[in-house]
Amino acid sequence: MNQTTLIPGDLEIAPKFKVEGVVDGVFQTTSPEDFQTVPVEALKLTFEGVPGGRHAGFTRKSGGREPWYARGTEMCNERQISLLSVEELGLIAEKMELAKLSSEWIGGNITFSGIPNFSQVPPRTRLVFEGGAVIRVDGDNAPCRVAGNAIAANNPGREGLDLLFPQKARRLRGLVGYVEIPGTIKAGEKVTAQIPEQWIYPRG
Repeated sequence: MNQTTLIPGDLEIAPKFKVEGVVDGVFQTTSPEDFQTVPVEALKLTFEGVPGGRHAGFTRKSGGREPWYARGTEMCNERQISLLSVEELGLIAEKMELAKLSSEWIGGNITFSGIPNFSQVPPRTRLVFEGGAVIRVDGDNAPCRVAGNAIAANNPGREGLDLLFPQKARRLRGLVGYVEIPGTIKAGEKVTAQIPEQWIYPRG
């Protein structure tokens, strides 16, 4: 097979950098069956995620997000934590013509402020918290009808919110990640997003 190999100097590479933000709030489910979360004073993280949470565990079952596996295949759990931006929640609410969009409605675990374009933060980014915990970003969290249904349940009288959310929240719904270093996170805590070196993999 004839392939073109580029030397590193030929690639357009964005250097690594850091962005600082603040934890606005922390949330968790009251049982593994719950989708919506509630505010807590402190969020304890272990290597399995949030103990007792809906997405806790070293592994998880594949679903509609992983069409390359048979549904229900056991796989590594890279979606332990749901990460949201206060600024982006406000933008989604505006686009959906809602007075507000609470992170609890869509199962958020941590909300941040001060990190621009939060949902575009790339995979492999480390979110290093002031208290010592570290979350590794896996990627963006695609909006779905499950979250849309939860929004609809909190806004009786508005039709079609379950379908509107996936349309309006695309690339604004935040990130998912997993615990790299356990710890406890509280609102008001500083966080540093350590953005890795980035490049576009060229097609051969």
